[in-house]
Amino acid sequence: MKTVKKAAAIGGGLIGGGWIARMLLAGVDVNVHDPDPEAERKVSTLIVNAERAMARLWPGQTTQAKGQLKFCGSLAEAVADADLIQESTPERIEIKCAVHREIGEAASKDAVIGSSTSGLLPSEFQADSALADRIMVAHPYNPVYLLPVVEIVGGAKTSDAAIARAMEAYAEIGMKPVHIKKEIDAFVGDRLLEAMWRESLWLVKDGVATAETIDDVVRYGLGLRYAQMGQFMTYRLGGGEAGMEHFLKQFGPSLSWPWTKLMDTPEWTDELIETLAEQSDAQAGGLSITELERIRDNNLVDILKALHRNDWGAGSLLKNPVVMAADQNAEKMIPDGPEMITFDGLVDPDWADYNDHMTEFRYLEVFSKSTDTLLDWIGGGPAYARGGSSWYTIETHIRHLDEVAIGKPIMVKSRLVQHDEKRLHLFHDMHGGDDMGLLATGEHMLMHVDMDAGRSSPMPEAMKASLDTIAERQSGLPMPDSRGASIGIRAKPKS
Repeated sequence: MKTVKKAAAIGGGLIGGGWIARMLLAGVDVNVHDPDPEAERKVSTLIVNAERAMARLWPGQTTQAKGQLKFCGSLAEAVADADLIQESTPERIEIKCAVHREIGEAASKDAVIGSSTSGLLPSEFQADSALADRIMVAHPYNPVYLLPVVEIVGGAKTSDAAIARAMEAYAEIGMKPVHIKKEIDAFVGDRLLEAMWRESLWLVKDGVATAETIDDVVRYGLGLRYAQMGQFMTYRLGGGEAGMEHFLKQFGPSLSWPWTKLMDTPEWTDELIETLAEQSDAQAGGLSITELERIRDNNLVDILKALHRNDWGAGSLLKNPVVMAADQNAEKMIPDGPEMITFDGLVDPDWADYNDHMTEFRYLEVFSKSTDTLLDWIGGGPAYARGGSSWYTIETHIRHLDEVAIGKPIMVKSRLVQHDEKRLHLFHDMHGGDDMGLLATGEHMLMHVDMDAGRSSPMPEAMKASLDTIAERQSGLPMPDSRGASIGIRAKPKS
């Protein structure tokens, strides 16, 4: 049973909007309350950025995946029936206390209530709430829709049951919840960042390095290691075959050397501020914040894809939005009308052949994704396969009719040709390019299989009923002309 069916976001700024996008793309319905008259515009902008990133991360897989977004006139309306409540209000204790007092008066007693605060302690703003046992810090990192870690910190009154429920809830939406077991100012991530930030300021202040030089050391060295190994595992490898013990014995004594400034901070003068601002402006090279955000997201997506291929780090957490949405709302997934769009995206740069066109085997990949989408709709996706039954493709026929260049749009419309208690016959039309002409067709026969028994088996009645529904809705469509076509060289007629 899913922990999160509906969520509430209190505050729709940079972090709140990132949470909203993350939850929507996981198939969760989200109620939003934010008194800022610009809230809807700001949230919409962040959702566009998130959808752009998801389209690059999961090409064509997010068409029917999103949850429903609703802006509410009051906080009470937003939280009333929410399973997960994410508060992302300004970092002022009086605001946090007032908001959580109001949440406590209107929310469900079983709701997970997380605060996006970067440093305030949960005990400080949970005291006056009727649901104090449900309140905790749930501190993410920007952009929330791509970076999965969230620090879970309980307060003096937070129950163990609430922490356990939160760990499940955030994992469901593709996050990596980490439980910080002691309440501490700034938690873990920000304390690490603060130490590095403090030392970076001294290096600029003392004229040792510019802001760009420091960033280059991180992005060309430290950051690449930390993105996949973290601090301790990186140092473990630094010890060679002897591992961490050797590293600590060799380099441990150096920690007593006065290399860093430790807790000292440079005086925050106008001169230092001006120096940092000038160096940062020069480093940006005229790129706007929006352009930099898109570059950041593109790079993060490609790093995540590489980690996903190796099933490592943040990549091991990636969840296809269609799969998450199907798990959340399987009954809502089947389209109301006869048209079934099962893939809608752009030709990914990774799909290029030496002509900069979509290469041959990627057509099969797209058709496979389209088939997976339909299986998700009828309840036959990855979650179903974990139960011991699945769908196996037993025959495929692809016709290549036209070429399509990298970056051009492609869309797949799918047709249920036939089905019985064990088999499924699908026909996919792929359209694309500037004129969205017909590029290819894919015809596929699938068999329902009992994987434990190693043989075909009848599908569940509910799944069969979903296919019957699709067949009824598509009954008025003409059958594809090339259905059942064979491959071969046709003889020319003799003159």
